[in-house]
Amino acid sequence: MTGELSAQATAAEQGYEGALRPTSLAEFVGQSKVRRQLGLLLDAATMRRHTPDHILLAGPPGLGKTTLSMIVATELEKPLHQTSGPAIQHAGDLAAVLSALTPGEVLFIDEIHRMARSAEEMLYLAMEDFKVDIMVGKGAGATSVPLELSPFTLVGATTRAGLLPNPLRDRFGFTAHLEFYSDDELAKVVGRASKLIEFALSESGVDEIARRSRGTPRIANRLLRRVRDYGLVHDLPGDTSTVQAALALYDVDDHGLDRLDREVLSAVVERFNGGPVGLSTLAVSVGEEAETIEAVVEPFLVRTGLLSRTPRGRVATRAGWEHLGKVPPGLPAE
Repeated sequence: MTGELSAQATAAEQGYEGALRPTSLAEFVGQSKVRRQLGLLLDAATMRRHTPDHILLAGPPGLGKTTLSMIVATELEKPLHQTSGPAIQHAGDLAAVLSALTPGEVLFIDEIHRMARSAEEMLYLAMEDFKVDIMVGKGAGATSVPLELSPFTLVGATTRAGLLPNPLRDRFGFTAHLEFYSDDELAKVVGRASKLIEFALSESGVDEIARRSRGTPRIANRLLRRVRDYGLVHDLPGDTSTVQAALALYDVDDHGLDRLDREVLSAVVERFNGGPVGLSTLAVSVGEEAETIEAVVEPFLVRTGLLSRTPRGRVATRAGWEHLGKVPPGLPAE
């Protein structure tokens, strides 16, 4: 009996998590310009009864690229096939995926900039002419056999559009650049999600979570779940005090900085007197990989004006010193 209840609870939780994703452009919050552009593209394709142009979604993680790919398939009433760039390491891998597509199907490739070069070159012909050339045999006896493909729409997602080769980037008919969300937009995301997971959250509680979500819906939904858990375990209402206590437990401060963010900022300020300090030295000082610091921590600290990148290294700004409750050198203490 206990196992059945556990399975039911797990299924219910998975249902809630899946329900957090909007299923149409009308439900999608934020990215208003991208939504209008994408809506026009899909409506025109439907009216022409033609496969839409290939779509490239570029932007930082957690802004809704995967959700938008699902919405494209839903709006077109076509199936969606999902894969990722790291999973396509040979031209044969891509050929197997492309040959299995049905007419009008939407192919979503996440982190498309991480595809193997041989697969990228095969994708050029597939995107333009809906066919690929398969090499049969080896050596002097190898022959190229053309394989016709069903018309499809490719939706590529990338967090680093600059790493895409120009021939591939130019074959996308529409490129959408997703921006970070405002606090008001995140409040709508949190408010909608709190209703879907059936957790009563006050308006001030919604605003508090939105303010600490770093402009990212994925982070907002994650913080909401942690607040929900905290309120459930301690039998507390979803008000501001509960949100503050829950996020304090999980080391998320008033500006959305987590433990690693503060460690990096503290290292620059306290150990290196505000900088400049090189990336590798900074990574060693906090015990993290340099790639983690550069890709995960730095973008937010730089965007919020707490850290700056100079040719000589990373430097803490005045706001960064003040965030840690310290006075920058050369300035009198109040």
